[in-house]
Amino acid sequence: MALRYLALGDSYTIGEAVDVDGRWPHRLAAALRAEGVALAEPQTIATTGWTTDELNAGIDAAAPQGPFDFVSLLIGVNNQYRGRALDEYRVQFQALLQRAIGFAGGRAERVLVLAFPDWGVTPFGAGSGRDLAQVAAQTDAFNAAAAAICAAHGVAFVDITDISRAHGHDPAMIADDGLHPSAAMYALWSARALPVATRMLAGAD
Repeated sequence: MALRYLALGDSYTIGEAVDVDGRWPHRLAAALRAEGVALAEPQTIATTGWTTDELNAGIDAAAPQGPFDFVSLLIGVNNQYRGRALDEYRVQFQALLQRAIGFAGGRAERVLVLAFPDWGVTPFGAGSGRDLAQVAAQTDAFNAAAAAICAAHGVAFVDITDISRAHGHDPAMIADDGLHPSAAMYALWSARALPVATRMLAGAD
């Protein structure tokens, strides 16, 4: 029987502006299957624009039935974009992480959190009129908070922010909307997450 996968997030998880197969969770699942891990396609609860509290409400509405063998979480960019407080994010992210662990049957070692990218380096960011140095600093602060919470709960945290900064000016790495990653960018994210996920699911049945 295939292992069950729950993917939680926002536009970066739903893969705004790319085909389903181009989304990073789907790419990761395919890569794991290629390595012999019988992981099903993810059940996805994600919507473009969602903040932490909106994802929490979305989970309530979707009412996924666990346990899942693998859970991923990527959330926070819209908190930063809307100017929401870092302290609020810490509280709400921790609650979401605890829910994710619950969906994994209480197994923190089956939950993977991905950092969110720096949208300020994209063409959208360049034309946004925002203070891009501040965007970068806040991106780092939010991701550092998430990483610390993950460490406290024994959850794997995969940082992809540097990838977004290294390739944010490459048209091939950005979707046609000038903001969201292309499938090529998501391929880099999933490639970075793959060895972590492989270790997490080694021997899973």
